[in-house]
Amino acid sequence: MEQFLSDNSIYIVMIIVLIVWTGIFSYMISLDKRIKKVEKEMTGDKNEK
Repeated sequence: MEQFLSDNSIYIVMIIVLIVWTGIFSYMISLDKRIKKVEKEMTGDKNEK
């Protein structure tokens, strides 16, 4: 197992970085959806008043 990790360490690092970037990207998408929902609610409230 140690031999595999030492021979393929760059691939292990690349996989970890890819997982982190995927998590950041999915978090940004969900945050954007929430912000759009709040903006829609705010503009809806202004038009009703």
